[in-house]
Amino acid sequence: MNSPLNQAEADGAMPSAPPAGADAAPEAAGTVRVWDPLVRLFHWSLVAGFAIAYATAEEVQQVHEIAGYTIAGLLALRIVWGFVGPQHARFSQFVRPPAEVLRFLADSVRMKARRHVGHNPAGGAMVLALIAAIAGICVTGYMMETLAYRDARWLQDVHEVLANGTLALIFLHVAGVLLASFEHKENLVAAMFTGRKRA
Repeated sequence: MNSPLNQAEADGAMPSAPPAGADAAPEAAGTVRVWDPLVRLFHWSLVAGFAIAYATAEEVQQVHEIAGYTIAGLLALRIVWGFVGPQHARFSQFVRPPAEVLRFLADSVRMKARRHVGHNPAGGAMVLALIAAIAGICVTGYMMETLAYRDARWLQDVHEVLANGTLALIFLHVAGVLLASFEHKENLVAAMFTGRKRA
C-alpha cells in the first residue's frame, strides 16, 4: 500500500525528487526563453541612448547628435526585427486591437489581468507608442540640422514636446512593468536582463 506521499507523487500533485545530476542547468528550471539577445540589447541600449540624448540636449550638442543617430539606427533595427525576429519579438505576436488593450487595462486595475509570457496587450501598445514618439524625435532632430529648417522655432518646439512626451511614456511603461511584476509575482526587469521568464 502506497504512503500518502507516494500516492501524491503518483497522482501528479507534487513533483518527485529530481534525478542525480538534474541540477546541471538550475537556471533553466521552470523558466522559458522569451527575450532574445537582440531585443535585450536594443532595450537597454535605447534606455542608455535616450538618457544621454535627453541629458545633453542643451549642453553638449555633438554628444546629443551622436546619441540621436544611434537611437535612429537602433529603432530601424528593431522595426525590421519586429517582422523577421523570433516569436516574442514580432509585432504580430503582441500588437492587439484597442478594445483588447482597454479590457486588459481595466483588468489590471482590478488586479485580474491574465498573465502573458511575452508582451501583454498594454505592453504591446506601449511598444508602438514609444516607437512612434522616438521616431518623431529622430525625424524632427534630423530636420533641425538641415538648412531649410535650422531656424524653424516651431520644429524645435515639436522636438522638445516629443522628447518630454516620450519621457512621460517611459514613466508609464515603468509603472506598468512594476504593476505586472507585483500582480503576477515575477521580476520583469530581471527578465529583460536574463531573457527568461517563468514558464
